[in-house]
Amino acid sequence: MPATATAAASRRAARQTSTAALRFGRFASMGTIALVILIAGVWASWGNAQYVMLTKGRERGTIEVARCAEDVCSGPYTPLSHGSEARDRAVIEKTVAVHKGQTYTVVVKPGTDDVVRSGPAGVLYSWVPMGGALLLASVVVAGGLRRTRLGWVLAGSGIALLTAAFVTV
Repeated sequence: MPATATAAASRRAARQTSTAALRFGRFASMGTIALVILIAGVWASWGNAQYVMLTKGRERGTIEVARCAEDVCSGPYTPLSHGSEARDRAVIEKTVAVHKGQTYTVVVKPGTDDVVRSGPAGVLYSWVPMGGALLLASVVVAGGLRRTRLGWVLAGSGIALLTAAFVTV
C-alpha cells in the first residue's frame, strides 16, 4: 500500500506542476500578445498625434480644401502662427471627415507640405488606431488571460475613444 500511495502522490504533484506551468505559459503568452497590441496601437497613433499634441514651435494654420484625389486632398494653406509661411498647396489625408470646399485648422509636418488636423477633432482622430487596439486587446485579456473586468474596461475605453472621435470629426 505505501508504494501505491507514494506513486499516486507523485503523479498528483507532477500534474499540479504541469498545470501550473501551463497556466503560467498562457498568462505569459497572452499578456505578451496584449502588450504588443497596445504598443502597436500607440505606435500607429503617435505618427500623427505628436504633431497635433505637441504644437509648440510648429507651423499652425488653416487649409481650404480645393481638390481631392483618391487618398489625399489639397488646397491653399493660410498661416495662423508666428513664423509660418503661406503655401499655395498643402496636402491633407483624405478621410470621411475631409470635404472639398471646407476649411480646417491644421498643423504642418516639419519639412513637408503635409498637414494634419489640429484641435480636439485632430487629437481624437489621431488616436483612433489606439481605440482599435484597445478593442482588440480587450478580447485577448478577457479570453486569453481570463480577466473579464479588465477586458471590459479596455473595451469600454476603446469604444469611448472611437465614439468621441466619430462625434467630433
